[in-house]
Amino acid sequence: MQIAVGSTNPVKVNAVIACFGEAVEGISVPSGVRDQPWGDEETIVGAKQRAKAAMEQAKANIGIGLEGGVQLIDDRLYLCNWGVLVDEGGMEIVAGGARLPLPEEIKEKMVKGEELGPVISAFAKRSEVNKKEGAIGIFTNGAITRTNMYKQIVEVLLGQYHFYTR
Repeated sequence: MQIAVGSTNPVKVNAVIACFGEAVEGISVPSGVRDQPWGDEETIVGAKQRAKAAMEQAKANIGIGLEGGVQLIDDRLYLCNWGVLVDEGGMEIVAGGARLPLPEEIKEKMVKGEELGPVISAFAKRSEVNKKEGAIGIFTNGAITRTNMYKQIVEVLLGQYHFYTR
């Protein structure tokens, strides 16, 4: 079975490899949403469009889209993450990941239109945090990394897929 991930970001590809094994290919495809998705709905749409585009481009059996976004809840900015699995038969499965509030100084930059990856890298004084531990790794002091979080989302997607296709 061939699995295509709608990204070449090593964090996302490695999360899928951890669940599916080596038959995984990262494909650079657009999300079709803003570079920085806001809210659950836009983040899910980005994941869904990545999954479908990757599956089609790679002619794979399954496409996986993983998308990170932010969401305002009661005037606090939260990290949100979603994943979508699609298969060649038209099945579509959605799962979400951990959430945590982001500091006010990050919210201020995000509201002005900046993207989370560069903002977190500057905040943490580390390069390419989005390709490493991610914001969740920074704000959990490494207890959960971005790869771990996406791996859990992929496990939920895969578990649902096995449930519905048994």
